[in-house]
Amino acid sequence: MMKKIIFASLAVFCWMQLVAQQEDFIKEVYLSSQGDSLLFRQLNPQQVVPGKKYPLVVFLHGAGERGNDNEAQLTHGGNMFTNPVNREKYPAFVLFPQCPAERYWAPKTRPDNFRGIPFEVDPPISIPLQSVKELIDRTISHYPIDTDRIYVVGLSMGGMGTFDLLCRYPDLFAAAVPICGGVNIERLGKIKTQARIRIFHGDADQVVPVAFSREAYLTLKNNGIDVEYIEFPGFNHDSWTSAFNRPDFMEWLFAKRK
Repeated sequence: MMKKIIFASLAVFCWMQLVAQQEDFIKEVYLSSQGDSLLFRQLNPQQVVPGKKYPLVVFLHGAGERGNDNEAQLTHGGNMFTNPVNREKYPAFVLFPQCPAERYWAPKTRPDNFRGIPFEVDPPISIPLQSVKELIDRTISHYPIDTDRIYVVGLSMGGMGTFDLLCRYPDLFAAAVPICGGVNIERLGKIKTQARIRIFHGDADQVVPVAFSREAYLTLKNNGIDVEYIEFPGFNHDSWTSAFNRPDFMEWLFAKRK
């Protein structure tokens, strides 16, 4: 009986944390120039000081958080930014867009395509990612954003979206963190960027092959890009858990500027 009470208490506590996190993130909808709706959540600094500019973080979720509830995209990573210590230490504008259920951030990101080289060399930008780029531009024009401190973080499908954004807009970001993602390495071999890149992957990933991140790292390094690769031995697909739990995750990210 006592175990049931403890379990119920923990469940209530976790639910309260999730609710509090979601209340901090404002629910918004962006209507793109093409008439597409992009659901997103936005976190603002607790206090916006007149004349001061703030970093902008764009977080791209994985395939499991797609939908139209404008909530699921906060499942992984949202609490890092609502943590009161982090909010005080790293005041920033943070965007968590939500990809519609039937779409992807980057082309050809379904697991059944992960054979051989599943990524195109010159793919058209996806509709959701085009909307994300427009949302970034609008946020920069409407809020006091430090354009030398724009960061993109993404996991799984979002890691692929992170690589895709970096390839398309190499001058936009100061830092990019693709976690268990992938991209056609020919694209990475052509870009020139000031962004510092930190790649994470689990070497036992059964969903997205670890080879994708290894090859991306080697290609970027050979291209003269400032890149770091961190691999988690024995970890399956949820390598973002280990990445987010690193003591230096937030410190590394917010220290970067162009």
